[in-house]
Amino acid sequence: MLVIDWNKPNKDECFELQLQRLKALVADMEAVQQQKMQKALPEVAPILEQWALTCRPTLCLTGLSTGHPRLVGKDRSIITSDLQLVSADQTWARTTTRWYRLGLNEDNLLRLHS
Repeated sequence: MLVIDWNKPNKDECFELQLQRLKALVADMEAVQQQKMQKALPEVAPILEQWALTCRPTLCLTGLSTGHPRLVGKDRSIITSDLQLVSADQTWARTTTRWYRLGLNEDNLLRLHS
């Protein structure tokens, strides 16, 4: 997750690195969609032996959602997709799938480092 300050340009190294990684992922997904990826698979890609599927924890948000386009209802309890960005003033957050307006955070658990 990256912290964004609406009043400063987001040009730090971590922001740029994440942006480039996501752009590369989107480019690969578009190539797959257009059936161009198989011919362009990198021959120097690392080999992963004895692999298995697993899960790992990642930052996300949980709370009561109102106005969600897919999880309809008022004050519906949800868990979001992976948290990507949060504003320094904790009023906006961007998950992998959408923006959220952040209301009250009674526990004030989110400690941000700029």
